[in-house]
Formats: sequence, structure tokens, C-alpha cells
Amino acid sequence: MSAYFADYAWLPHGWGANARIDVAGATFAAVEEDAARDDAASLGRFVLPGMPNLHSHAFQRAMAGLAERQTNPEDSFWTWRETMYAFAGRIGPDDLRAIAAQLYVEMLKAGYTQVCEFHYLHHQPDGTAYADPAAMSMALIEAAREAGIGLTLLPTLYMTGGFDGRALAERQRRFGHEIEAYLRLLERLRKMENSTLRVGAALHSLRAVPEAAMDAVLGSGLVDAAPIHIHVAEQIGEVQDCLSLRNARPVEWLLDHAPVDARWCLVHATHMTPEETRRFAESGAVAGLCPTTEANLGDGLFPLRDYLQGGGAIGIGSDSHISVSPVEELRWLEYGQRLLTRHRNIAVSESSNSVGETLWAEALFGGAQAAGLEIGVLEGGDPAAPHAAPRADLLVLDAAAPLLAARDGANALDTFLFAGNTNLVRDVMVGGEWVVRDFHHRDEQRVAARYSETLRRLAGA
Repeated sequence: MSAYFADYAWLPHGWGANARIDVAGATFAAVEEDAARDDAASLGRFVLPGMPNLHSHAFQRAMAGLAERQTNPEDSFWTWRETMYAFAGRIGPDDLRAIAAQLYVEMLKAGYTQVCEFHYLHHQPDGTAYADPAAMSMALIEAAREAGIGLTLLPTLYMTGGFDGRALAERQRRFGHEIEAYLRLLERLRKMENSTLRVGAALHSLRAVPEAAMDAVLGSGLVDAAPIHIHVAEQIGEVQDCLSLRNARPVEWLLDHAPVDARWCLVHATHMTPEETRRFAESGAVAGLCPTTEANLGDGLFPLRDYLQGGGAIGIGSDSHISVSPVEELRWLEYGQRLLTRHRNIAVSESSNSVGETLWAEALFGGAQAAGLEIGVLEGGDPAAPHAAPRADLLVLDAAAPLLAARDGANALDTFLFAGNTNLVRDVMVGGEWVVRDFHHRDEQRVAARYSETLRRLAGA
């Protein structure tokens, strides 16, 4: 048992003062506010639960910044996608592990302690399987283990190149799976689950997964209690194609044809009618929002205020990793709404008029739900059911930072999210182990050196 003490800790009801945090192995054994410090080690002034990152394509971190030159006066998501395909075609299992490990170190240092990896880079560039069909999945699992981050692996089904059922293009072939092979991959990976690895499933999008294939996966029994993620309604073109060929908008069609519930995470869902927004919020599913990527790709703005007012759950992801920061995702989630409405302080709730507190709490809850694990909360476990205790993930903010001078529980989270660009995350614990101390990851130099060498080699390929 390890005991820690914080002046302020973010508990399920909000800030708690004089908090004692007992950690037993990988989980929280007890969390008590208004406690005496006694023999507990002091963590400092502000302690937060680790933030889940609910949407990641790890390989895209290595191409961040390489698609910022105009190639067409009508540059959009669709032209960016061609750049992404060309880059993806050069990456093998060892490359993916090196890239993902570097990314996951960056995530930890920024305050993410769990990542949902929406993984569709399955096969060799010509579409044939590796000798081990799970080679690319294993590269991600090994990278997460190496970095010390929790991983929700979401092997992604990708079968067609459009709503019309066209075959995958040449550069999409390595993404593709037949149903039987995909289910075998899920079954194999599910056997590896532990306290820091959860395996769910992803359907790439409605344009890439025919209805019969979606039904086969959902009816297989392999995802009955697992997270299910899907890209949906990210682009206007997708909405138009869905209307043309399925006579319904994407979110509307999905809600009408799939058992969307709390297991599901609908990633982006940018373009919805008020009725779709209402129904989505009522479904219990999580909206996976990635504001920095959505801005970078010119996607549009999610209808946040109406969705939250309808009781909808949200989480955040860094997606293409043009930025790796929960602060920036939440800041720009709010700022996008301010620009849209020309008002301030949009994301508030009945229980709190603080934008920072509302967004942090909502993203913790939705991110944990989308990850499918008991994380994102500082709370003691049930002694009678220790397996159900929350995993011991926490962040310690830098009490010496000038940005936090004279701050207390009334304004610390608002300052953390909306003031300056200095990383305030000093220490990070995942599953009871310190993986970041004094702003440094335990293995960052070696991981960074390997990453740099991998990128130099890929650039010359």
C-alpha cells in the first residue's frame, strides 16, 4: 500500500480538500477528503485523474505537419487523405511500434493515461497478411506496454471504398479484412486483456462497412460487452452520399439500423440535424470529439451546446495528432463554440458554471465509458470486489508554476485549461506506477532516438 496526500484532488463530486489517496497495486484502495496527512507522501496542491484519449491513429503522428502546403485550391479532408495513404504505405510493424511508443510517451507527458487506438493499418502494403496476421496490432500493444500507457485496442473493419460497395483502392488494400479473418483477430486479441489492455471493435465508417458486415460483427458475440467505435458524419460529402444511396443521413441511419447504446462511441458526428443530435444524446453513446484534428482537416463544428443540454456524453481524442494535448482539445472545443455563437462560457452545466470543470468532468466520464475500463476517477474501490476498483491513474500539476499562483479549487481547472501554453503536468501515474516524474518520462530519450531514426529511414524510402 502506498499513501499520498494532496491539498486539492478532483473527486467524483469536484474538488476535495486535504485528500488522502491510498493505492494498492494497480488500483485506488481508498480516497478520503478532509483527512490528516499523517505518513502519506505529499503530491502537492492539485491532483487530477488521468484523462482518456478516445480516438487515435498512432501512425499519423509521424506525418503531422507534412500536409500543410496547398496542393489544390479546394484542399479538404479528401486531398489530405491522399497524403495520408501515401505515408501509410511505407510503415511496417517495427516502424509502427517506434512511432506509437513516441506518441504514447507524448500523451503521458500531456496528461493522457489511456488511449483508444482506432487501428486499421493491418496488412502489408499490397493487402496480403503478414506471417503473423496480428503483427501490426501487436506492435501497438508492445508500444503501449513500453511507454506505460493504458490501451483500448480497436481493430477496425474496413471492407469497401464507398457507400456504393466499390472495391478498396490500391492504397486502401492493407486496411481491408474479410469478416472471418477480422473475427479471428478479435478473438485472439481479446484473450490478451488485462488491467491496462482492453480490446473492443471499430467499424471504420458506414461507407467502408456494408450493413450485412456490420450485422455479422454485432451478432458474433465477440462485442456484446466491448466498446464499439465508428467514424460518422465527419464530412458533408459523406452525408450527401449516405442520403443519395441509403436515403438517410449517417447518424440517422446508424441509430435506425444498429443497437447504439452506451457501448458505442460515434467519432466526430460533426454534421447532424437537431433531431439527430437529440436522438444521439438520448442513446447513451459517447460523442468522440477531436477539435484540433477537426479544425486541421476543415471538418466543421459539433453542435456541442444542444448535445450537452440533451444529456449527451462526450470524450476527447487527438486523432491525427497534429496536437497531443487534452488542454488544447478542450480549449478548442469551447473556443469553436464561442466563435460559432459569438458568446462566451458555452460548455457549462446545471451543477457548475465553470467551463473548465464541466469540460474536464465530461471528458473523463465519456472517455472512460468509450475506453471500456474503470478509469478516469479518483475513488476508492470496494474491498469486497477489488477487481472493480478504479485503476490508479493520476496527474500531479506543477504547484510551482506561475500560472497556478494564488489559485485554489475555485479556479484551478479553468486556469489549467484556458491560461497559457506551458505544460503544467509534472507527474503521471498509470496503474499505480509513476511513468512521468518532474516532466520526464522514464524512458523518453531511448524512445525518441529510435523514433527519429525510424523517420529518417522512412523519409528516404
